[in-house]
Amino acid sequence: MKNKIAPSEQTQQEAFKIANATQKPGQTKEQTKLIAQGIEKGIALYKKQQKEKSRQADKARKKAQKTKSANPEPQTASTPNAPSQADGTAPASNRSILPWALLIVSWIGFIVYLQTN
Repeated sequence: MKNKIAPSEQTQQEAFKIANATQKPGQTKEQTKLIAQGIEKGIALYKKQQKEKSRQADKARKKAQKTKSANPEPQTASTPNAPSQADGTAPASNRSILPWALLIVSWIGFIVYLQTN
């Protein structure tokens, strides 16, 4: 059996407001009420679909997170000696070494300069 949940008070008011806004001249209150009920059903169906989409997205996110934590990036372990990345940029390890190397070379140059003068 399906459980029929009554729409919330806010949904009913919203549906009635929309039904009144689209009311045509000569339309009876009963007809407007039926239109409002149809709008309520549409809103309820929309909310149900959005909940289902949210649930599916959450499941997919959790599954991806579980997969990611189970397999901690095997790509980095397979190519640690690569001199550069595919996009032409230097790997992070080479970029962090460069400033230190330049600092050491400059200090050596400074000491040599002081020794000669």
